[in-house]
Amino acid sequence: MPRPPKTRRVEFLPPTDYFKPAGVPLRDLEEVVLAVDEFEALRLKDGEGLDQEACADRMKVSRPTLQRILSSAREKVARALVGGHAIRIEGGAYRLAKLRFQCQRCGEEFEAPSNTRGPDAKCPSCDDGDVEKLGHGRRGRGRRRRRWETVDENDQ
Repeated sequence: MPRPPKTRRVEFLPPTDYFKPAGVPLRDLEEVVLAVDEFEALRLKDGEGLDQEACADRMKVSRPTLQRILSSAREKVARALVGGHAIRIEGGAYRLAKLRFQCQRCGEEFEAPSNTRGPDAKCPSCDDGDVEKLGHGRRGRGRRRRRWETVDENDQ
């Protein structure tokens, strides 16, 4: 019995989970199922233009595993386009990542679940919605510095 696949890190769920050729009723179409982790690999590699090492790092998989995921995803998309099939995005072994944000008003850094349409996060300290996504990778790497810092008059 093969071992179950490890979960892959996914930053965004697709905003739409079904694609089909225009003008053809869904009941008349065959469908190809693209796993969420395959969609994420395509998004990172082909959509964002990252190299395979960066994609693998973001998904927390090895480069050979990423290559297998990409090959499977590209084969499915090509089969759907050439055959005029619908593409349904669902399933797979994945977990939704939490992303780090920084409030532009008070400077608070916090984690929030990723979202299909960008940050819906609000600052837990000041409840402001003006937040910016921080860099990827380990905590502390790629983080932006505060634009301003308050200075206590007693410290001078």
